[in-house]
Amino acid sequence: MIEKSLSLDIQKIRSDFPTLQQKVNGKPLVYFDNAATSQKPLKVIERMEAYYREQNSNVHRGVHTLSQIATDAYENTRKLVREFINASSEREVIFTKGTTEGINLVASSFGRKFVKEGDEIIISTLEHHSNIVPWQILCEQVGANLKVIPVNDRGELEMEAYAQMLTDRTKIVSVAYISNSLGTINPVREIIELAHARNIPVMLDAAQAVPHLKVDVQELDVDFIAFSGHKMFAPTGVGILYGKERWLEEMPPYMGGGDMIDVVRFEKTTYSSLPHKFEAGTPNIAGFIGLGAGIEYMNEVGIEAIAAHENALLEYGHKVLPEIESMRLIGTAAKKASVISFLLGEIHPYDTGTILDELGIAVRTGHHCTQPLMQRYEIPGTVRASFAFYNTFEEIDKLVEGLKRVRQMF
Repeated sequence: MIEKSLSLDIQKIRSDFPTLQQKVNGKPLVYFDNAATSQKPLKVIERMEAYYREQNSNVHRGVHTLSQIATDAYENTRKLVREFINASSEREVIFTKGTTEGINLVASSFGRKFVKEGDEIIISTLEHHSNIVPWQILCEQVGANLKVIPVNDRGELEMEAYAQMLTDRTKIVSVAYISNSLGTINPVREIIELAHARNIPVMLDAAQAVPHLKVDVQELDVDFIAFSGHKMFAPTGVGILYGKERWLEEMPPYMGGGDMIDVVRFEKTTYSSLPHKFEAGTPNIAGFIGLGAGIEYMNEVGIEAIAAHENALLEYGHKVLPEIESMRLIGTAAKKASVISFLLGEIHPYDTGTILDELGIAVRTGHHCTQPLMQRYEIPGTVRASFAFYNTFEEIDKLVEGLKRVRQMF
């Protein structure tokens, strides 16, 4: 069995996740919807509960003990994030509500400062709507042009086309590190190098990358990345925007309010230093403390071990799923993360997902917030099975049996 060759104690890990212990429709839960959101370990749940039970207070500026304890715990997460992605400074780590807000922040703030009429912004066909719509809004506001890198039938970016798109008018490139729909791992180093050769900054939507492989922002030399806590075993409603300090210093604030100010006068307001310049209002304190606990948990398991196990699951899935009659895989890139999207003959994805749910198997169906990509393949959507390090090979076998049951019913 492949699993025995891996270093992870999967059953011990699974015991850390309460959700995985339950039954759905009388069957043990098989959770293959990790690309939408991951489950949370007890360490995260208990840490957030402890905050609300024992430490509940607002952060920053409070002189009383609870406020100082809460602030220390909250800011410790920034330290953990800096180390996790190897940022050069905690000033480069901005707390957000998630990947979507991080991209919107850059599109709004960077865009107001640097993008003018006639300029160009490059994205790709693989993008989630949250890395399309904010740039469309910016282009409509200032009269800029949005250019889209095409993909081939395997779901890989056409890099020759990308290289030709880069011009003196290009102000920023924003692409997914890993496709949430297909699992394609994009050649982000080459994307960054080609852009930087023309002094063009690059933003990465790293929502599907940070939970699954080592992301080192200094090694990549990337200008911005955004990712979400809820996909990395932490709470919903928290995320991170990393930006090189030189860009963040030049960009205007995204929102105004408390905590992002230095001095407020009716005549003129001055802003706080980084990172608080971009963090207006009372944050999701418990959520960010939970994010810190989630990062600690991932560090305990080990990102290399996580990646190795998930790669083995992906390899196994790609071996056994095509053996099912009329199986059509959508996205067969040479380099992939732990996502398999597919269609089963002419059966609608929603019908497949509904029957699998009756068997206790959770998958995602639909367009996965990538409607332009579905249009590229001329399909309404797919069934998507996405794996995490707590999944097992036996669960993939159950998925295969469930899909055979779907075939029989139709």
